[in-house]
Amino acid sequence: MIGWLATLILAVTEGLTEFLPVSSTGHLLLLQYLFGRHAWLTQRSDLFNTVIQSGAVLAVLVVFGRRVAGLARSCRQRDSGSYIAKLLVAFLITVIGGLGLKLAGMHLPRTVGPVAWATVIGGLAILAVEGGLEGRPGSSQVGWATAVAVGLAQIVAAAFPGTSRSAATILVAMAMGLARSQAVEFSFLLGIPTLLAAGLLEAALAILKAVRDGQPVGEDWAQLIVATMVAAITAFLAVRWLLGFVRCHTFRPFAWYRLGLGAVILLIY
Repeated sequence: MIGWLATLILAVTEGLTEFLPVSSTGHLLLLQYLFGRHAWLTQRSDLFNTVIQSGAVLAVLVVFGRRVAGLARSCRQRDSGSYIAKLLVAFLITVIGGLGLKLAGMHLPRTVGPVAWATVIGGLAILAVEGGLEGRPGSSQVGWATAVAVGLAQIVAAAFPGTSRSAATILVAMAMGLARSQAVEFSFLLGIPTLLAAGLLEAALAILKAVRDGQPVGEDWAQLIVATMVAAITAFLAVRWLLGFVRCHTFRPFAWYRLGLGAVILLIY
């Protein structure tokens, strides 16, 4: 029962933070590290932390269902085809960079310091971008340079947990001249293949390692499946709220939250 409680806490945390510009991976690692002294909430594997992120994809598919269906129906039309191609370019850049990080032996940090620093730096970046773009109208069209830059931003977010994939991609898109709402949409739609691919890769690697070593996969699959579904439900609520929030607010409140959280963690630990 204790194990299930810990799993649900982490799943809710993942769902609420995956698409907010505060870093879901960073929050998961911080939560597991800060409470790691208690046996009921020890650090989980990269498999767990990555796979439950893919559950958030379900939330995006529900919220943006009409948009995704519309793109699929009109994929042969110039505008839709171009938009899909730009999503594909950003995704392929992420795949290449992500595989490079994996081959280089990159793992999620086991200490809180790097995550806290990434949280603080991300907060400063939000303030810088919002300040630089204040009063400037953004474009409603995603450019090719923007797609490339967003793909590179995802690699940076993967390399430095605590950065936040959504924060990095949205801020870069806005800095490249894209309007706030369009930047959020492009980031969220790009998250569908990105998070699914990351989850499938981690699951495949875990299974292959278990087969090679002749041992069972070191995860409770029932808990992992339930956690993924809980993350999907809470992510749906978070996405719906954020889409309404960005219509009339900036991301500055998230910046102050990140700065406060990061500073407290650095001071205490």
